[in-house]
Amino acid sequence: MNDPDIKIGICNEIFKEWNNFEKTVKFIKDIGYDGIEIAPFTFADHVTDISTEIRKWIRDTAEKVGVEVIGIHWVFVGPKNVYLTHPDSNIRKYTAEYLKNLVNFCADIGGKVIVFGSPKQRNIMRDVTYNQALEYAKEVFSYALPVCENRDVTICLEQLTHWETNFCHTVEEAVELIEAINHPNFRLILDTKAMAFLQEPRDVIIRKYGKYLRHYHANDDNLLGPGMGKVDFVPIIRALYDIGYKGYISVEVFKFELGPEKIATESINYLKKVFAISKNTQNL
Repeated sequence: MNDPDIKIGICNEIFKEWNNFEKTVKFIKDIGYDGIEIAPFTFADHVTDISTEIRKWIRDTAEKVGVEVIGIHWVFVGPKNVYLTHPDSNIRKYTAEYLKNLVNFCADIGGKVIVFGSPKQRNIMRDVTYNQALEYAKEVFSYALPVCENRDVTICLEQLTHWETNFCHTVEEAVELIEAINHPNFRLILDTKAMAFLQEPRDVIIRKYGKYLRHYHANDDNLLGPGMGKVDFVPIIRALYDIGYKGYISVEVFKFELGPEKIATESINYLKKVFAISKNTQNL
């Protein structure tokens, strides 16, 4: 039995080689996961190409097995001409419309969270200042937020490393945009790997920005799953307990060579051990 407040999820692109969503959710349920996070590109390049029937099937299949659809991520993989900080207002409008489509897809399959990483599609272009990019991003996100509110979906902005993007590559910058937008359906996701280059330890960052935190990605600096590298998750989980975090920790990896069974099994076994250690020692 997992912790009732902090649930464990896993991202479905890990199982892309199976090409079988039902098999995937049955497998992760059997080894103890609570939820699944879906990359839309695993079903179609463009989210609007995923039919109403397929959306219902995804939701019903997960529900029948007893796995919660957490939400979606890798949201700008597939479509062309989406760009968060583009100076062309027509491209931003198209991007905002596509984001609305993503919100509706997320809600249709039963999800509550959209993880927004998309480093390439948010990079600040030449001759665009950081403040201009901030306003462009604010414009695009704000356009979709009424739909988020109506459909009970939260967009979570992800801080990514300076190797990946030049926009919101610190948590401070991500929070600056969150505060500027100032909407309850626009929050923060933290990612273990992405925090590797920050000056403060991960547990300090979690406590510092806990009031904004809505989602968490578990992985390692080596791009594998939690427990498969050098990152100690005990301080991380203890910090999540300390801030009263009640969301998901989703396993997200970027190297798939070990195979989905090994990645998924080793990751959840490690996280369960860390949960037990962290909960028993959090008040010491």
